[in-house]
Amino acid sequence: MTRTLSTQTSAAALALALGAAFTLAQTAAHAQPADKEKCFGVAMKGKNDCAAGPGTTCAGTSKVDDQGNAWTLVPKGSCEKTASKTSPTGYGQLMAFKEKKA
Repeated sequence: MTRTLSTQTSAAALALALGAAFTLAQTAAHAQPADKEKCFGVAMKGKNDCAAGPGTTCAGTSKVDDQGNAWTLVPKGSCEKTASKTSPTGYGQLMAFKEKKA
């Protein structure tokens, strides 16, 4: 009986530890450094950080270069100075946009 209780306690402790580890990993993945900003339309195909739009999941799933609804983190203040072939302005945007024909 003692051995069964010990095994159950160990299993419960392991489950709690794994749950905490996954929670911390997700929190760190969503944290954005203060000196960076999300820049839409500048990531190369498959090189985005996240938000690749319908039909994709997240990081590394953009289907084309400069996809308007896929972003990557860039140094703060540089996004709207970074060239984008699909952006209406020709530069990265701080919000997702509909791509123009290249």
